[in-house]
Amino acid sequence: MTRWTVTLGTIAGTAGRIHLTFILFLAVIGVLVYRANGSSAAWDTMAFVGLIFLCVVLHEFGHILTARHFGIKTPSVTLYPIGGVASMERLPEKPSQELLVAIAGPAVNFVIFLLLVIIIGAGFSVTDLESLDQAGASLAMRIASANLILMLFNLLPAFPMDGGRVLRALLAMKLGKARATKIAASIGQVFAIGLGFMGFFGNPMLIFIALFIFIAAGAEADGVALHDATRDLLVGDAMIFAPAAMHPSDRIEATIDRLLRSSDDDFPVVGENGNAFGTVSRGDILQALSNNMETQPISAIMRPADHRLKETDTLEKALNIFESSDLPALIVTDQEQRSSGLITRSSIAQLMLVRTARPDWALHRGGMLAQSLPGLKRRP
Repeated sequence: MTRWTVTLGTIAGTAGRIHLTFILFLAVIGVLVYRANGSSAAWDTMAFVGLIFLCVVLHEFGHILTARHFGIKTPSVTLYPIGGVASMERLPEKPSQELLVAIAGPAVNFVIFLLLVIIIGAGFSVTDLESLDQAGASLAMRIASANLILMLFNLLPAFPMDGGRVLRALLAMKLGKARATKIAASIGQVFAIGLGFMGFFGNPMLIFIALFIFIAAGAEADGVALHDATRDLLVGDAMIFAPAAMHPSDRIEATIDRLLRSSDDDFPVVGENGNAFGTVSRGDILQALSNNMETQPISAIMRPADHRLKETDTLEKALNIFESSDLPALIVTDQEQRSSGLITRSSIAQLMLVRTARPDWALHRGGMLAQSLPGLKRRP
């Protein structure tokens, strides 16, 4: 169990997780329907909502399995009240690949719709879309209708929804990914504004969805712009050399002096021979002290070094890891797998400030400005 999520199991190498807010969401719906229409209607509604979100998970696995075909791993998929979120380690590089990955999710919903309508014989007409919230109607018909709506809604060209990703992939074939993302994100935000306006005169839930689309579109555009700006940079350009290190057996209370003498927020945990064991943050140590764990070793609170980078790895590789995890820092190792430094979100941000002022500047191509910047130190 990670923070606020419960892992239900692993399917094809992807951990299926459910966020606690989804359980709360389901419980609230059940209570409200029970008070309005009794226990039978409450159970029917909860079953309907549960099956819809199962379809959402299958939708996400459509994306996941297609991405895996292109060598993109997905460590986990998490079910939230607003839908499923798959944490892919990176986005497809080629527009044609993104096009297939994006369309795979809605395709799953269409297959479910066909199975229910044709094979199971649920029977379907356009008027059935109006009975989604009627507990007495056929459950199979309602699920079929919901999958049709999910497919059509996801195919709207509103980035970062699937339809918006399809639009970006088509634009990227001629304009490049960065420019295509900017255009698709702008279209998505305009759509979100219109959706939010409609929400004021109808369903307030549309306002929430519009806000999510607007923020997510902007964040995705910023993320792609960041990736584009770091394509010619290496991990060594943004790493922190020789940070204050901890030993796995150090008692937590013994690290206080190092915290006071250092301005770093993250520290590598290394052994006697320099082998990397993990990382620990200033916040982790302070939290442990407040929990009376001062006699425990650092190894009790460190984050294992599951991801390691080399100085010659691309900075984009580091960004991909940060985006698919909640890690604040990554250990950088030499050829013998010994720790040579850290790279953090903050050190990348500092480097990008330099690139904003000097877009043509790259440290590993001779830039020396980093010697005067904290967190961007070069070896002497």
